[in-house]
Amino acid sequence: MRIDKKLGIKYPFIQGGMANIATGEFAAAVSNAGGLGLIGAGGMNVAMLEENIHKCRQLTDKPFGVNIMLMNPEAPEMAELVYREKITVITTGAGNPSKYIDKWKENGTVVMPVMSSVLIAKKLEKAGADYIIAEGTESGGHIGEMTTMSIVPQMVDNLNIPVIAAGGIADGRQLLAAFALGASGIQLGTCLLASEECPIHDNYKQAVIKAKDNDTIVTGRIGGTPVRILKNQMAREYVRREKEGADKMELEKFTLGSLRRAVFDGDTATGSLMAGQVAGQIKEIKPIAKIFEELYEGAFKTMEGDNLKLWLKS
Repeated sequence: MRIDKKLGIKYPFIQGGMANIATGEFAAAVSNAGGLGLIGAGGMNVAMLEENIHKCRQLTDKPFGVNIMLMNPEAPEMAELVYREKITVITTGAGNPSKYIDKWKENGTVVMPVMSSVLIAKKLEKAGADYIIAEGTESGGHIGEMTTMSIVPQMVDNLNIPVIAAGGIADGRQLLAAFALGASGIQLGTCLLASEECPIHDNYKQAVIKAKDNDTIVTGRIGGTPVRILKNQMAREYVRREKEGADKMELEKFTLGSLRRAVFDGDTATGSLMAGQVAGQIKEIKPIAKIFEELYEGAFKTMEGDNLKLWLKS
């Protein structure tokens, strides 16, 4: 079932659970604009997450969710908190949420793990997941290796539950492609960085809208912890050290606090400016409602376009 029909929201759009960015206020703004806002628990402790959940409820009467990064030391306590709070949707990353799923679903919660592996997704389907978010390597932040074009249809073909497409989606053409691949909705991140409501520093927003097609880079690929960010001084130095054989501990120290520097301080030189490959398509800052409207209407314009008609008739 399409995610908007399942949840009673205007658009089949889920906001990514971006650490240090996806606050309760931002999630509420996304939900009020017609998507599903998510509070990103990455970078939070349990008390902060609870505060953001209550703040979100003050600002919207629409459905919203929480994203839990399972490698967070407080993940078990967060799992209990979202159960007590009867959160509408829970998405997860960086781990296997199987041991929590049955309890979460006692409240009718919709569970959506983020995955880039069909094998693990099938196990999560058996464990009771309602949807799988199939994330391609085009995404910003922590990524896998498979592209959205490759992973989504393979997930669709191998699962009996619906699939949400994530990675490389910023306009109507890409939305239409995601549905053509069999997706029941999409997850958005990078295009929302350039929204008026996004709480990141303006320097970060300007870096996104100035980015060109090849302005992202993946750090941590050699060490098995790939993260896609915008190219800057820190990113180039990280990759240089990685190629020279720096160990994981040294690299972690080098990037310590870099995301917070980007988000809160606007440090575009040594901050970690997480963004996906679609950053090159984003050219202005807009309200979330306008981003959603243009994206959705753009899919219909693409279907009606001359190029598509000519291809279908050929």
